[in-house]
Amino acid sequence: METSRRDILLDRLFYVALILKGLDGVLELVGGVMLLVVTPDQINSFVTWITQHELSEDPNDLIANALVNLAGSLDVSATTFAAAYLLVHGIVKVLLVGAVLAHRLWAYPWLIAFLVVFIAYQIYQMAIGFTWGMLALTVFDVVIVALTWRENGQHKAKRARGEGVAR
Repeated sequence: METSRRDILLDRLFYVALILKGLDGVLELVGGVMLLVVTPDQINSFVTWITQHELSEDPNDLIANALVNLAGSLDVSATTFAAAYLLVHGIVKVLLVGAVLAHRLWAYPWLIAFLVVFIAYQIYQMAIGFTWGMLALTVFDVVIVALTWRENGQHKAKRARGEGVAR
């Protein structure tokens, strides 16, 4: 069976998107660990230090003020929840992305389901307060779901024909 240029492009896009999603999972793991070892006061001090110069130049800077307000509102329960969320989310992402990259057929539907749940949550979050970043993340996750669905179908078709190494 001949592979079209479109199929090659979609396959490459799938693997690049998966790698980016896996790296995102690794960053979530790092962030989760950091939130477990750094206190809310240390976070507040760090944010104050990094925004100090910007706020001295522009006391109305939207991003710097938002960071300072967010850091000032952190408490132990909020950072513990955020750490747990990031750790669980990161572990699941890294494991599922790794399994999909290893062509484990069981992982494709799990990755799709996992991302669909988070897409629903992200849509809910945007209904509460829209951000362009959340929209971009949601679109990225929708693309990964579509590409994973396509790739899963291709692996199933190969297996039905007795081809490939899908497991």
